[in-house]
Order: sequence, then structure tokens, then C-alpha cells
Amino acid sequence: MDAFYASIEQRDDATLRGRPVAVGGDPRGRGVVCAASYEARAFGVRSAMPMARAVRLCPALVVVKPDFARYRAESSRVFGLFRAVTPLVEPLSLDEAYLDVTDNAWREPLGVTVARRLKQDIRRTTGLTASAGVAPNKFLAKIASGWRKPDGLTVIAPERVEVFLRRLPVDALWGVGPVTGRKLRALGISRLVDVRLAHPDALRQAVGRHGEWLRQLAAGHDPRPVEPSRPRKSAGSERTFASDLTDVGAMREQIDAMARQVAGWMARHGVAARTITVKVRYAGFVTVTRSDTRAAPDSDAAGLAARAVALLERTGAGAKPVRLLGVSVHNLSGGPDAPGPGTAWAGEGRLPLAPDEAP
Repeated sequence: MDAFYASIEQRDDATLRGRPVAVGGDPRGRGVVCAASYEARAFGVRSAMPMARAVRLCPALVVVKPDFARYRAESSRVFGLFRAVTPLVEPLSLDEAYLDVTDNAWREPLGVTVARRLKQDIRRTTGLTASAGVAPNKFLAKIASGWRKPDGLTVIAPERVEVFLRRLPVDALWGVGPVTGRKLRALGISRLVDVRLAHPDALRQAVGRHGEWLRQLAAGHDPRPVEPSRPRKSAGSERTFASDLTDVGAMREQIDAMARQVAGWMARHGVAARTITVKVRYAGFVTVTRSDTRAAPDSDAAGLAARAVALLERTGAGAKPVRLLGVSVHNLSGGPDAPGPGTAWAGEGRLPLAPDEAP
């Protein structure tokens, strides 16, 4: 979906249309940008940016408080359209998913036609626009989906994969953020084609054990199937405070409450966790985590809260101001969201992507 949260706000409030809009927290505190309209992006406003900086970049920015219940409702409508076409839908977030349309309810012979029809259905049903990428695998489809935003449609047919990949910088690879990108460039690896030619030791130096996986992606290979029941691997709660916490007693109370909140989520979903992790971010943005793993899964709220508070004591919190606290659980078991087998491909063949690739 294109600027999903911001687009919903502009659709529902005519006074916001054509104006730079950011959905997120208060710029007078420590609010961050959850989503930015394309008018705001023209000023450099981006998701995850501190809202105070966004307002400095765009003084005319309209800041809107998020309404996640409304966003989830729209997401359900969109995903309903997806699942009416194929059961092989793998959600990535409220506004993004992979679809395997090898076999589709419309019996369309071309992948690009499925994408075009879905885009039309989304616009007709929600009044919003979506961008689609059609490609032989998930890695390429993900890149293609962002190629011509907003309202884009990009097809990467198999015979065009190599030409497409040659145009891409190393940042296009999964897991290559600003820090890793700088490490790779320092080694002379600036494009995807450079990744293929790099010595394994050089890749290992920059990205550790993920080097071989990046090499496969750089060659356009991604064997992962679309997994409609992809297991949830973790759940958590965290909070950034308007003012830094200095009282360790208040920190303990926050961690206790977060652990119990996460335990409530586990109870509702019928899951338990072997690992609990506490996250502490200090005023200088230095972040530390501490984890405790047990042999047997646990979902007891009081027990998890006690373990979380004990982990907090191991962080040194209280010795210096704390900006953010968080609690998360991992290694889940039991319930529909816990690890388990997922459906793979619906068929052995592959749908042609566009007319010029049709048999």
C-alpha cells in the first residue's frame, strides 16, 4: 500500500489532501513518524524519523495522531481481496504481503494481469492505491514493488533479471542497512554485481555468516516459498518516555507492566515462551539487551514479570537516564501463531509474468 496510514487520513479528511502529512507522535516530545504522505516525503520526511526533525524539514507539516484500529480495519479489507485470489498470502505488515499467484481464483494466465486487477479492486474497495512488483521470487518482487511508487506496477521477467540486478546498489539487499552498507563500500563492494565477485572472507568480515545468503540474492536467487502460515517468532512491548527515567523503582514498574502485557497476549493466543528479553536504551541512544532462556516454555504473568525485572537489574539501569524500555518473548510454542509447518507452493509450475513471456 502507498503511504498507508497517511493515505487513509487524507482519504477521510478532505482538508489534508494535497498537504504534507505525517502520522505519528507529538513533535514537542519524542514522537516519531509512523508514516508520511508523498507531499511530506518531498521534504525528506521519512518513517521512523523523530517528529521534531520532520517538522524542521517541513514547517507546514500536518501531524496526525495514529488511529491503528482504523488502519487494521482497512488492512483486513485489503487482505480479504488478496485471499479471494489465492490462499498463498504471506503478510509482512498491515500494508504489505507476498502473494503466490501461480494458481489463482481468476485463472488469469499472466502474473501482471493478476496484479493489475488487484490494484483496481483495492482502489475501488478502499479508495486507496497500492504498488505491485511481479517477479519470479520474493526478493525481486519486493524490490519491484517499490520501483515506481506510488500506484506503481513493475514486472521483472526471468530473462530481464540480470539486466535489472546490474542497476542496483548493494543497499537493495536484505539486511544491508546504512552501517553494513558503509562496511561493504569500504571494501569496494558498492553494487550487487560486486557482491558476487567479492572474496568470501571480505563478505564475512562485513556481514558475518550471512555472506553466502547475500551472494545468492545478488545473483537473483531466492528459493523461499510464500508461507501463508509463517510462524510468529516473537512478541513484545516497548515504550519511549517523554522524559528520561532516572528512578530505578519506576523502571521496575514499567518492566513489570510490559511483561504482564506480553503475558496477556500469550494467554489470548494460547502460546508460551522459553525466552524473555529486556531492552534498555539510554539517553545517549546506547541500547543493551539481556535475555533469559529456560528449558520449558512459560506463560505465567507473575513469573515472566519477575524474570524481566531480574534482567533489568543486570543492565545497569538506574546508573544513568533511560530513554526506552522494552520486554519481548521468543522461542514460542503452542497456539496458531507458534512455530509449525506452513503451506508452501500451490503448484509445481510458474505463471508467466507478462505477455511477452507467455508460451
